[in-house]
Amino acid sequence: MEPARHRPKMFPPPEFPPRKPRRFARTPPAIFPPILGLLGLGLALRRGFAALSLPAEIADLLLGMAAMLWAFALFAYLAKCAQRAGVVAQDLRVLPGRNGLATATMGGMAVAAALVPVAPALAFALLVAALAAHLALAITVTALFLRLPAAARPVDPGWHLVYVGAIVGGLAAEPLGLHGLSDALFGLSLTAAVLIWVASALQFAKATPPAPLRPLLAIHLSPAALLSTTATVNGWPMLALAFAAFGTALLVALLSQARWITAAGFSPMWGAFTFPLAAFSAALLALKGPFALGGLFLLAVATLAIPAIAWRIFTLWGAGTLAAKTNAAEA
Repeated sequence: MEPARHRPKMFPPPEFPPRKPRRFARTPPAIFPPILGLLGLGLALRRGFAALSLPAEIADLLLGMAAMLWAFALFAYLAKCAQRAGVVAQDLRVLPGRNGLATATMGGMAVAAALVPVAPALAFALLVAALAAHLALAITVTALFLRLPAAARPVDPGWHLVYVGAIVGGLAAEPLGLHGLSDALFGLSLTAAVLIWVASALQFAKATPPAPLRPLLAIHLSPAALLSTTATVNGWPMLALAFAAFGTALLVALLSQARWITAAGFSPMWGAFTFPLAAFSAALLALKGPFALGGLFLLAVATLAIPAIAWRIFTLWGAGTLAAKTNAAEA
């Protein structure tokens, strides 16, 4: 008897015309980090113009434009979720997705902080919604991590965004008179930030991150900056000074290794450079006095760098390649 011949594997015929993805079906969460950077830049410019006794209209215009970008990106992502709710869980399984969704809720808190002087009621409602969404995100990510073996969930700088990101809410909570909430956010965020800094240092001593992930190291600067600013707003000048000093040490270390950090060239991961730079310039400006000079210098650098990085990432989104580059889920 002749041996049975194996038939070649059948593949479906190619679609013609090619199938077009549904609108917003691959909205990438990676679009949110540069938007958070633009929001942070607007808040920092508001402080910088005040330090120079200049009118704040330009800063408010940038904040308004960044807030509209955030709202549109949020609408696009929610439209993606409406097509298939499971995409959220898929996006949370990859690093760019987790970081992007964390900065999405942080962006809501930043918009709330921007709205406090002009629309406090709307700022309060947005702050509550953003904090609730960020808490849900942190719980979901924690549940996801607990289902993975320890080797599959190494500490990365993006943990700051998930577990410390709520500190952005303190920038709106204190001016709104929510002193207890502001104090609680500071205490919880401080505890989480210290644990992540220590765990990251121990992990870094054992193995260095691959070149494509090195830009994420800049995220370590953002908790120090935000804790310093929140401490200033809450009336704790010594704590604010201590975190500003620690942030300065982190910034110097990052700048000294800039070539090593950017060795892989430009990528969507460069969005991680935007919001820490804006946050630290705002922290120095909030301290006033001699620190304001350093804050103004960093603000000038941020005003050039952040829009440039954001534009390149927006261009990738517009070209339809950002989702593929960041492994975004498709609805």
